[in-house]
Amino acid sequence: QVQLVESGGGLVQPGGSLRLACAAPEGYRDYYAMAWFRQAPAKEREGVACIKRNDGRAYYGKSSQGRFTISRDNAKSMIFLDLTSARREDTAVYYCAIRLGPADEDIFSRLWVSTYDYWGQGTQVTVSS
Repeated sequence: QVQLVESGGGLVQPGGSLRLACAAPEGYRDYYAMAWFRQAPAKEREGVACIKRNDGRAYYGKSSQGRFTISRDNAKSMIFLDLTSARREDTAVYYCAIRLGPADEDIFSRLWVSTYDYWGQGTQVTVSS
């Protein structure tokens, strides 16, 4: 079991910016990639972005390209998600996830929920004036 802890959620105004953080256990290095997903009310969970631990290669979901940036800090076993130009439709619970084993690049880039092994509890992001 790998515990993931998300932080940084809250209320942001339309057009504003927000940074989310996700921490794996301190010193934990035995994983392939981490990712961010989100789930809005009455909608399916969707992939926002993912990033590999070794080379930092990142992929983004179709609805998140251009306004989201994923990054990592391997020394702290953390990833981050920066949101800019926030829109009301970005309102959702944002989840951090971790994949332990390697994956084919095509599979990894598709951000499928089923390909991740452990999940955080989620952090609420609300975009509203």
